Formats: sequence, C-alpha cells, structure tokens
Amino acid sequence: MSRRTTALALTAAFALATATACASEEDTNDGAGGGDSATIAFLMPDIASPRYELWDAPFFEDRIEELCPDCTVLYQNANADASRQQEQANSALAQGADVLVIDPVDSDAAASIVNTSRSQGVPVIAYDRPISSTPADYYISFDNEAIGETIGQSLVDHLDATGAEGGLLQVNGSPTDAAAGLIKQGIHNAIDDSGYELLAEFDTPGWQPAEAQDWVAGQINRFNGQIAGVVAANDGTGGAAVAAFQAAGEEIPPVTGNDFEVAAAQRIVAGQQYNTISKPIEIVATAAADVAYQFSQGETPEGEVELFDTPSQLFEPTVVTLENLPAVLAESTQVTAADVCTAEYAEACAAAGIEWEQ
Repeated sequence: MSRRTTALALTAAFALATATACASEEDTNDGAGGGDSATIAFLMPDIASPRYELWDAPFFEDRIEELCPDCTVLYQNANADASRQQEQANSALAQGADVLVIDPVDSDAAASIVNTSRSQGVPVIAYDRPISSTPADYYISFDNEAIGETIGQSLVDHLDATGAEGGLLQVNGSPTDAAAGLIKQGIHNAIDDSGYELLAEFDTPGWQPAEAQDWVAGQINRFNGQIAGVVAANDGTGGAAVAAFQAAGEEIPPVTGNDFEVAAAQRIVAGQQYNTISKPIEIVATAAADVAYQFSQGETPEGEVELFDTPSQLFEPTVVTLENLPAVLAESTQVTAADVCTAEYAEACAAAGIEWEQ
C-alpha cells in the first residue's frame, strides 16, 4: 500500500471535516479549488520518525490537490542530511518551484536556502521547525516551547502526587534543530524551580534514539537509584530512555514523550511511559498547504504571532497520559485504538477503558 493510500485509509474520518472546510473557503476565497497552477516543494528532514511519510506529506499533498488540482507538489526527504536538503532545495528551485515549504534538518544551515530562494523571488515557509538565523517568509508549527513546558509540568505534577524522591534526567532533541531548542527551554521553564534536581541533560544528535539510549544507560550507572523521572523531548528519545532502563534491569521511572506515536501510546498503556503530546499533523500540514497556496497565488498571508522575526501560526498541544488516552484515541484520526490495542496490549487496553473493534 502506498504512503498516500495508507494515509487516506487512516484518515477517512478527517475527510468530511476537510470537505466542509473547503466548501466554506470556496465561498470566501476565489482561488480555492481552481487557482493558477503552481509548483510547491515540500522538503522534510528525516526518516527516523515515520510521521513525514505517513502523515505530513499525504495531508499536505491532499490539501494542495483540493485547493489547486493543477498544482504540483515536489516531495523530498533529506534523511537527516543538511547538505542533501540544500541539494533538494536547489533542485526544486531549478524545477521552477514557486514556494518552498521546509522542515529544516539544521535550522542555521537552512538560512542559505532562505537566502537563495529569496534571491529568486521564491517565498519560504518554515514548517514544524523554525529557521532562526534568517527569517523565513512564514512559520507554521505547534507551539514547541509550550510542548516542552507541558510535558515537563505534567511529569512534575505526577512526581509530586506520588511523593517521588530523586532528581531528573533531561533528554533534549537535536542541537541543530531550533524547535528542539524551544522544547528544551519549555522543559526548563517547568522543572528548574520544581524542587527536583536536574541530575544531567543531553542534546541528542539528530534526534537519534540510539544516541539517547546510550546516554541514558550511562546516567543509570552514574546515578544509580537517584533518578525520579526522565523528561524526554519526543517519543523516540522517550522510548530510548525506557529501553535503557529495561536493558539495565532497573525499574522504569516516569518518562515523558512527544508526537503521540503508536509505540508511545502502547508504552503508556503498558505503564512504561508516563506521557506524550498529541498534535494532529493534519492541522499543521493543512495550514501549511493553505499558506503555501496563498503565496503561490501572489498573496501575502498574515501571521497570528511573530517568532524569530517571522509571521507565524502556532497551534496548542495536548498532553496525553493514561487517564485521557481513551478519549484522545476515540477522537484521533491519526492513531486509532485498533492501532494501539494489538494482541500484546489488549488486556492493558481493556483495563484502561479503551474501546476498539477486535
């Protein structure tokens, strides 16, 4: 099954809402559903997270097709290689791209992409991760600082409620990702005055789970018995922390996450991960397509806020724990209860009150 077909099958419930939104837009936007054709590049950063293939690209492509059936989307994934992403951007420009939408591998290195595009009159939309050193024309994302603060505060509240003692490990994202820096700041906002000592923190190169697991394993040996919780910046690094404790034969403390991956939801059901963040990708992907289409038609959309001197649209995240997981799964078109509650997790799902068709 193709990436596009997979996403369509998993998002049937979203189609009705999208169609309704399109009908509304067609009443107010003469370009919707039939504007001038354009070429729009959609450049994603890596394949370490499956979201870009399964969700971001299909949602973006589908929305562009609704707005402009004659438009072309050039999708590329840089596989965590900033040089490759630069080459992909250059290729898109050579193919006549009218707009670049980029989730940068390296937020600083992406400045050269912005400058090259701008010299050719091609607007750049920073997607999910900001381009901090040279302002893009627009930025669309969930509020990354709020994500960090939310997962951190959720963990602190849980530790307070359970009377936990000890300190915290902080596993951040990639040091070349400005969004990871915002998440990191948000985590510090929550934990620095929490009363729990920050034992150590780590910036995970390329968001690679293997790097995070190796680092956490070293901290388990270093702080034996003193670790009350782990604030991990996403589900990949959170899962890596869980794996490190399992490999060490140690009890797993509460661990955070972010992205609401199926594996993370399963770890929450199994009691191995404390929280994650639900941020429905269709929201940002569709919004990015709308803005990209407007730019392609010569319009200049206004931002709701400004971040890094860039007009921006930021969406609010939702923290997910075992307590609200059944409700979040019931409403989700991205991760379903059937995805999570496989045979291995069926008993735990039932105990958590999750309903699904078996």
